[in-house]
Amino acid sequence: MGEQYTSIDLFSGAGGLSEGLRVSGFKSLYANEIVARHAETYALNHPEAIVESRDIRLVDASDVRRRLGLEKGELDLVAGGPPCQGFSINAPKRSADDDRNSLFLEFLRFVDEFEPKAVLIENVPGLVSFEGGGTLQAILLALGQHGYSADVKILYAPHFGVPQTRWRTVIIGIRGDQADPLRAFPEPVRNAPLRVNFTSNFEGKNIVALPTNLELPSFVSVRDAIDDLPALANGETGKERKNYRSGPQNDFQVAMRNGSDGVLNHEAPRLGEINIKRMSFIPPGGNWTDIPEDLLPRGMRRARRSDHTKRYGRVAPDGLASTILTKCDPHWGAYFHYEQDRCFTVREAARIQTFPDSYRFVGSRVEQYEQVGNAVPSLLAAAIGRSIRGVLEDLRKHAKKVS
Repeated sequence: MGEQYTSIDLFSGAGGLSEGLRVSGFKSLYANEIVARHAETYALNHPEAIVESRDIRLVDASDVRRRLGLEKGELDLVAGGPPCQGFSINAPKRSADDDRNSLFLEFLRFVDEFEPKAVLIENVPGLVSFEGGGTLQAILLALGQHGYSADVKILYAPHFGVPQTRWRTVIIGIRGDQADPLRAFPEPVRNAPLRVNFTSNFEGKNIVALPTNLELPSFVSVRDAIDDLPALANGETGKERKNYRSGPQNDFQVAMRNGSDGVLNHEAPRLGEINIKRMSFIPPGGNWTDIPEDLLPRGMRRARRSDHTKRYGRVAPDGLASTILTKCDPHWGAYFHYEQDRCFTVREAARIQTFPDSYRFVGSRVEQYEQVGNAVPSLLAAAIGRSIRGVLEDLRKHAKKVS
């Protein structure tokens, strides 16, 4: 992989972003995550990093830099998912104690302290339309004022081998006026069906990254992703570490099983009798509209059949999964297994988020689902990491020539 690069991860969650960055050649030195259980999972899976679980507003960034033994400008990357809503040119002046407003400023405080060679921020696609684009404009302007040439794209996770319909807004800044941040965004490596249901125009241009090559291989399906995991009945827990159902059936499964000696975090939540009944009417690829009216939740009996099309969905095995949320509750999406009469387990959700099987989640099952659902898919993070690393390698070579 060549030279090692260094990163820190702020608002890190359980570490999906750092895991992808690790695969692409970045060593995580430090992470901050306020939710203690998420931080515990991060620390377990990234033992080389200093992990702090406290309010970032109370953390002295210069103290962190000294603990890591770094001079300003030595760190390669500050990455993270700071809440950005509330940070806007257009927003009325907010008081300094507005939680959301101050959190992006905390991220900038670390950027100023470390002066990394690159900055990576990820957020929801809705960031583009928030405050009529004012928030995104303010972020890019702020990064410019802090010494970074920055740009933004909306990336579709299936284009990078992730088997679910997940979109992320990604902002990348490269230190210096002459840098071209657009070179730091990854090119899609797979084709996938997509529907854009959010604002994708920013400052007069479409910022959704689309494949330019029509010859790309097809997306990874749900079946490709999870079919080798052990079969379970509704509510079945079984042994903590389970054997795989089969040998790996494809390259995706080979990659996910690398370094794993069994299946962890794979227990089926227990669905109530009414949901078992509902599920019996739903074919693979079907949803709530297949359920007889008298079995529907009262609030859904009046819903239009074209609405909520993922609710009470059974995923189509050869398609993409719904976006994995912080709970795999059938009322919110297509979380029924395509052939087993139950919901996805934490491990299945983690596979769909492209966490390797060796990645362990701690806490209650509810906490584990939250950690998985809040994460950046690791394969998407790895693609971004590789493209940023390519730009940093060029900068290193250029610096060597000049010196």
